[in-house]
Amino acid sequence: MVSNSMSVNLSGKTALVTGASSGIGAAVASALAANGATVWVNHPDEATSDTAGAVVRSIAEAGGAAQAIQADVSSESDVLAMFSSLDSDPLDILVNNAGIAHSSPVESLEVEDFDRLMGVHLRGTFLCTRSALKMMYAQNSGRIINTASQLAYIGAPGFSHYTAAKGAILSFTRSLALEIGDRPITVNCVAPGATMTPILADVPDDILEGIRQNIPAGRIAGVEDIVGAYLFLSSDAAGHFRGQCLSPNGGDAFL
Repeated sequence: MVSNSMSVNLSGKTALVTGASSGIGAAVASALAANGATVWVNHPDEATSDTAGAVVRSIAEAGGAAQAIQADVSSESDVLAMFSSLDSDPLDILVNNAGIAHSSPVESLEVEDFDRLMGVHLRGTFLCTRSALKMMYAQNSGRIINTASQLAYIGAPGFSHYTAAKGAILSFTRSLALEIGDRPITVNCVAPGATMTPILADVPDDILEGIRQNIPAGRIAGVEDIVGAYLFLSSDAAGHFRGQCLSPNGGDAFL
């Protein structure tokens, strides 16, 4: 369970967090549950079942309510099956967080790696949002929060496909906000800066140090630095935020 100093009232709310078996997704799921929401902890496959189960147990031990649910968000059939499982309950909060990382210069980038990354980040955000909107339209309320990255604004060598996917998520968020602006359903983004999660686990120390030195705050974020943005956008206080992007990045990018 990630401790956080921010408190919002999410009692009676149900949330689905994709890619929630580790990293930012797990921290967001835990924070939502700690603030009263019942949380579905999405994970992509059998290989992540144990880590998703550990997140659920941690939430339960802290007095929260959560359940794991498996679906590869890049698969339409998986997403439809997942939302069918949720259909008996309202869905108040969708956090599109599932993501993978892969580095390659453009001239060496394999099409299958490009497609897989785009599938998880962008296609997954679209598929889950499409299904969530049908539920939220029926209940005339909801919060959708998409995960972008500060790299969508500043770029990064070797990550052209990753930054392109995150930039597309920003544009998708803004256009959707215009589509549904007259409804009591909000869609916004969080664009975290570099954060110590399993995605950075294999990055060499010298590269991590270079990243740290470029951050005005002088450190790479922990997940506890990131979750507050998601909590705020999930709350009633964020009702007038539409198509916006909050970026807890330590000053790495000024949006």
